Parts: sequence; structure tokens; C-alpha cells
Amino acid sequence: MIKTVSNQTRNSQASNLEDKNNQKHFTLIERTFNSNVKSDYTEKIEELGKNFNYQVNRDFYWSDPELSVLYGTPIYQAASPSQKIALNHLFWVAMYNGVAANEAATILYNQVTRGVFVKVGGYETLCRELETETNQEHYHVKTFQKVGYKTKQALLGKALLKNSFQSKWYKSQKQRRLRGNIVNLLPKKLLFSLDWDKTWRWTVEKMLPGQKNYRSQYLEELVQRNEPIPVYADGIAGLLAPRQMLPFFVYNWGSSPFLASQYYTTRYIVNLVLKNQEHSYFKYFKDLHKRSEFIPTPTAISHFHLLDESFHTTISQTIARDLYKDFSPPTAYEKFVANMAIYMMQHNVLSGISCIFPSECVTDEPLFMLLCYKILRSPIFGMSSDEALNSMQQSLCQENEGFHVTLKYHQRLLSDLRRFFNDIDYLWPVNREMRLMDSAANIDRAIQANIKTFKQFAKAVA
Repeated sequence: MIKTVSNQTRNSQASNLEDKNNQKHFTLIERTFNSNVKSDYTEKIEELGKNFNYQVNRDFYWSDPELSVLYGTPIYQAASPSQKIALNHLFWVAMYNGVAANEAATILYNQVTRGVFVKVGGYETLCRELETETNQEHYHVKTFQKVGYKTKQALLGKALLKNSFQSKWYKSQKQRRLRGNIVNLLPKKLLFSLDWDKTWRWTVEKMLPGQKNYRSQYLEELVQRNEPIPVYADGIAGLLAPRQMLPFFVYNWGSSPFLASQYYTTRYIVNLVLKNQEHSYFKYFKDLHKRSEFIPTPTAISHFHLLDESFHTTISQTIARDLYKDFSPPTAYEKFVANMAIYMMQHNVLSGISCIFPSECVTDEPLFMLLCYKILRSPIFGMSSDEALNSMQQSLCQENEGFHVTLKYHQRLLSDLRRFFNDIDYLWPVNREMRLMDSAANIDRAIQANIKTFKQFAKAVA
């Protein structure tokens, strides 16, 4: 005789399963928070930054050679041993300059989303973890900036650290590229005349009328003081969207439990981008330690930073994959905002492969060209303007090993992201399968993009 299961029993089973799943991610958050608080990685990072002396570290590789500026290009192949070490150091500086910008933005977004979870209630440990992360990021940013500045000063000289007309050109190119995504649909007069903070706030309040009780206290205090939302134009945070559009996402992330959780899907992408690169430094540290060899300070900083960030990555993954299910199913509007954020991350952050910075999943944009030019004109290479431009054209505009190294990192990151996004049910197929990122893994396309950007850059320099 076949036994039937009543609706009441079925609902009870579903409720028990939900409670079990909730308990699972609450337990993981509790364990992660306790481990993070007990660790001393942040303190070690701070101490290493305080004591950094470039002269002590100047003669050693800080990672495997392939994590070097221009690795695999004709410029790199012709470089002397000391020049190759300098390119290895400058890769670390450039990478962690971006990490510092990302973590400065994380400080803001953690406070915004934490305010939502406080309003929801019942997530006290999570809120304490986010507060701990925010404090840790302050020390990370300070250390990266200190080590980076000292290294650039030693290798490039003070004159080349100052802004120039090329910097202005880069900014104009970046704004034009970002505006090209969505904001250029608006009339130019309207684009520059609107009070974007008020416009986006009004839009979000209208689209999320039932969520006003969850609005982040952090955002409410900004509104009460009539202050705009801080905007970070550098790093991945600045590439997500045009400057005028960033407050739109911040208001959404700070106004809905679902969207506050969805922000951590975006943050997890940033976590994985970093881990994809930083794990090489971590392994390099382990190899040096095993052989009882000298460990450069920046290598040690990378090692302990990966350990510190592992807690942050776990929290991002848990919120993005599991916590959002605690709340009401997302509305059509909430799904649209969530998917748009991931789509724009693919379009702007995971949109190609670099030759100047192996492992960067973006084409060699104007900033990369500018930094490359400055390096070649610096005391490291001492090239004239014509020599630098000729070398850049030979190295950036034809196939070489550097592109293939980046393709390796790109494919590994793509695989990790697809594995993660496969379990998130509200995503569009183009996001769940990371189709834009997949289509960007094309060396010929990267070379054609470099040719176009290089021609514009060479014209600006001439």
C-alpha cells in the first residue's frame, strides 16, 4: 500500500529543511567570525607595512616572474635581470593599488548593507563580522599604499609620479567608455544637470515602496546631513558603472534585504579576481619558507592578506549563495537590478585579456598604456618617447606569450565563477553562464583592441 504525504506534513518537512539550511549558514557565519577575530593576520600586515624598506627587498623577486609587468612581451624578453625584477615589483604595486581602491569601496558598501541587516534583525553576528572586516580593510589599504608609494618612488622617481596631460587623457577616455554603456542614452544636457543622488534615491524609493523599514541607517544619515554618497572612481568599484550611476546601486543595496545580499554576489567576484592572482604570491611564500630562503616583505604581505581575505570571501559566498533565501522572493525590479550589476561587472571588469598586466581580465585600457609608457621612460629603461612608443607597438599589438599567460588566469577565473553562479536561481542565463566573460577570452580581439587604443595614445603623446 502506497502511503500519501499530506500537505501539512510536506509543509512541515519543507519548514524543517529551511530551518536546517538557515542553521547551516548561521553556523558558518559564527565560525568565520570567531576565527577572524582570533586571527592576527591584520596585525602582521600592519607591522610589515610599517617596517617596509625597499632597499632591503629590491634584489629579490616578489613572486613567480610571470606576475611581472609586460611578461612574455618583446620588451620583457630583451630586459636585463635587474629590469625584470623591477617589472616584477611594479606588477605588485599596480595590483595592490587596485586592491586598495576596491577595499576602500568595500568599507563604504559594508556599512551600507550592514545597516539593512541591522534593520532586519537576527543577524547580529553577521553585522559584527562586517564591522570587523571594515576595520581590517583600513589597515590593508594603508599598508598597500605605503609599500606601493615607496616602491614607485624608488623605481620611477618623483617626477613620474605626478599627474600629466596623459593622466587627463586617460580620465576622459575612461569616462567616455563608461558612459557608453547606459548613461549615453540620456541627453548630454540632462546628464550633467541632474542631481544624480536625489534622482536615484527617488527612483529606488518608488521602486521599493514596501522596503522603507529596512533602509540602511547609514544612508538615512547621509540624507539627513544632505551629503552625497561617496563615489570611488578607481579599482573595480569604479569600473562597475559610470560615476553618475554608482549611487543607484548603493541606494538599492541599502534599501532591500535581498539587494543587500545581492551586493555580496558582486563582492564575491572581486574576491575571486583577487584570489586568482594572490594565490600565486601565497604559494611563492610557502616555497621560499620551505627552502628557508629570504621572504620579501611584499610577498609576506600578500600571504597574510590572502589569509585575512579568506574570511571575507567566505562571508561573501555565504551571503550571496545562501542568505538571500532567508528573505522574501525578489520582485521583478530587484531581479533586474541584481542581474544588471552582474552583467555590468562582466562587461566592464571581465571584458578581455591584458598583455601589459598578465592575469588581468580586461583589455589594455588607457591607464595601462599610460603606466607602461611611464615605466619605459623612467630610469628603469631610460627610453626616449619615440623608443618607448616603438617598443609598446611591437609588444602590445602582436601576439606573444603575455597574452597566453593572461588567458590561463582568465579561464581559471571563468571556471570558478561559473561553478559559483550555477547555484544562484535569480540570475539571467547570460550571467549564470558568464557568457560575456567567456566571449572575451580571445587573443585576436585583445590585439585589435590594443592596436586601436595604442593609436589613440600615441597620438596624444606626440
